[in-house]
Amino acid sequence: MLTDPQRQHAAQILRDAERRRTPVGPLTGIFPEIGAEDAYEIQLVNIRHRVAAGAEVRGHKVGLSSPVMQRMMGVDEPDYGHLLDDMELSQDRSVAVSRYCAPRVEVEVGFVLGADLPGEDCTVADVLAATEYVVPALELIDSRIRDWRISLADTIADNASSAGYVIGEGRAPHELDLKAIDARLTAGGELLAEGRSDAVLGDPAVSVAWLARTVARFGVRLRKGHLVLPGSCTRAVDVTAGHTFTAEFTRLGSVSLSFD
Repeated sequence: MLTDPQRQHAAQILRDAERRRTPVGPLTGIFPEIGAEDAYEIQLVNIRHRVAAGAEVRGHKVGLSSPVMQRMMGVDEPDYGHLLDDMELSQDRSVAVSRYCAPRVEVEVGFVLGADLPGEDCTVADVLAATEYVVPALELIDSRIRDWRISLADTIADNASSAGYVIGEGRAPHELDLKAIDARLTAGGELLAEGRSDAVLGDPAVSVAWLARTVARFGVRLRKGHLVLPGSCTRAVDVTAGHTFTAEFTRLGSVSLSFD
């Protein structure tokens, strides 16, 4: 366990890395005793810092939601981060790659809540009942840790490596089989990655229910109007300037993000 001054110091290191666009070495190298609980507290220090400066929490993202990524990190459950209003991107405006350290995009089936979710007892049925619509989404991930040399504690502390998001038009969840949505990521007509929604814990709604139960332990609820990104259907793809990345989903539509 870290002391509170150590957690504050780690949070400052990440804030400085993001502000300067200069990634740093792994926190696990600076603080060898860091654990997941420390990392979530470090994440919260920086989220509170941004909210105090005027940002608003607009939802949450789930990471490490595929068995492959969990095995890679040596964990048996996902992690999560926060989505803020200043992270929202637009399909109509290109994004400067220079704003980030080492950006990548991930393909996700997002959930927009039409009602608050329960906490510790949240089920998949609760998620489906509370979801107003599901949306095609791209998450922009970034690592303030140099060369993506991250451990579990590094990515949790770094807001689960989240940096931005964009969503398209949605559909009601009952209109879709949420476990069988095929997804393709292309740029310039080239297929970069493909997958299916059941890559996310077998059902992305399971990921949302897990998140509701998990954040409840910290006194947090998933609220009406929140966006939840449950995890990527495909591998992450490095971003390059001058390209437009488009995610296409069967029966759900598409969403694009351009970079300069």
